[in-house]
Amino acid sequence: MPPRIRSLTARQVLGALRSFGFEVASVRGSHAKLRRSTPAGETQVLTVPLHRVLSRGTVHAIFRQACRFVPEDELRTHFFTE
Repeated sequence: MPPRIRSLTARQVLGALRSFGFEVASVRGSHAKLRRSTPAGETQVLTVPLHRVLSRGTVHAIFRQACRFVPEDELRTHFFTE
């Protein structure tokens, strides 16, 4: 059976992204902006909605967005079932 995207809360997604060095930079309305700086001086930004339960499509979109900055293999354990 192929891995499926998990149904996660915003708190779970924020915790997963914090483990990769992202920090909440600002919150406006129902969205949090996460930011981390690389040793090369590049600033990486992700946006996460602060809903109780995120739809699977939203979780998948956050996963794809985070894959620009974090290796997919490392992210997969947080976002997909085994």
